Amino acid sequence: MDSSNPSIVFDESGRCNCCKDSIERMPFELFDNKIGKKKLLNLIGLLRKNGKNKKYDVLIGLSGGVDSAYLAHLIVTKFKLRPLAVHVDGGWNSSSAVSNIETIVRSLNIDLLTYVVEWNEMRDLQLSFLKSSVLNQDIPQDHLFFSVLYSTAIKYKINYFLSGVNFNSENISPPEWGHPYMDLTHIKAIHKEFGQIHLKTFPFMSLPKYIYLSRILKKLHVFKPLNYINYDKEKALSLLKFKYKWVDYGAKHHESRFTKFYQEIYLPKKFNFDKRRLHLSSLIVSSQITRSEAIKELEKPILAASEVKRDIRFISKKLGISSNELETLITSKPIHHSDYKNFISFHKFIFLMRKVLRIININI
Repeated sequence: MDSSNPSIVFDESGRCNCCKDSIERMPFELFDNKIGKKKLLNLIGLLRKNGKNKKYDVLIGLSGGVDSAYLAHLIVTKFKLRPLAVHVDGGWNSSSAVSNIETIVRSLNIDLLTYVVEWNEMRDLQLSFLKSSVLNQDIPQDHLFFSVLYSTAIKYKINYFLSGVNFNSENISPPEWGHPYMDLTHIKAIHKEFGQIHLKTFPFMSLPKYIYLSRILKKLHVFKPLNYINYDKEKALSLLKFKYKWVDYGAKHHESRFTKFYQEIYLPKKFNFDKRRLHLSSLIVSSQITRSEAIKELEKPILAASEVKRDIRFISKKLGISSNELETLITSKPIHHSDYKNFISFHKFIFLMRKVLRIININI
């Protein structure tokens, strides 16, 4: 980590606030020991009991990435669960991601439900965010995924979701980083200012509705099983390559062509921030790599100039604008999320409550 992000600060010993926060959270989120084994076995028992006389035991997501695929492998081959896999196609799947999803579902013989968003609406919303010049350009994709996830759970009457999100590979996040993807007020404000078409079919979900469904009605309980085992991403990748002929798509989140552009072109050029620092620092905190190994990795260029040019051309063509127009959007003055109408005060309140409850050792 360095000070390229203004929210990252260092103490006298040179340790940054992000890593300190991660280490403080570790006992409440990571259980790769006897406690984790017990938690995992209890979870599997709960899912089997709840799934009795039903077609599916649980809901999982498949993005074409390593974490979700390894989770699918684990719960089917080791624990014999019957998941319904959900994939949300926002129009940006890499060819390797598509191939990986097909291979996993066929090899494991699991059912897959794919939601394909109406492209003109997705395009218009993402263009609106690019024109807004805010930091978190993944909000439309992330909001889409969780909205579809909840609607699928309700439709199929499945009360449990297993997420591939895990502490070991993604435990670092700077304070005030980005903006919550569930802030529908914010999404609609940006689209109202910059959008060109009415979003008739886009599956929005407000934060109050999300809280009502998840916390009050308890329509979907979310668990992160990879936090209950000694999850090593490189070993998981090796297993997937050996067992399923896994196609490597590159760095973290590159299963989405848009997220690859956002992380490797938009953030470095517009905000002077290399997101590899977050990913690598997460691996350092979880003792999967050393700091010297991470620094060596950072010495490599994020992308070769030819690849930048190629990706700019691809993204602009997909969005229906010229490469010059996209370059202008990337290099225009950054605008803070708070400059657009939002519901961030409520999000911060919820986050604070969760932090307080975590401190007193209540996990919600």
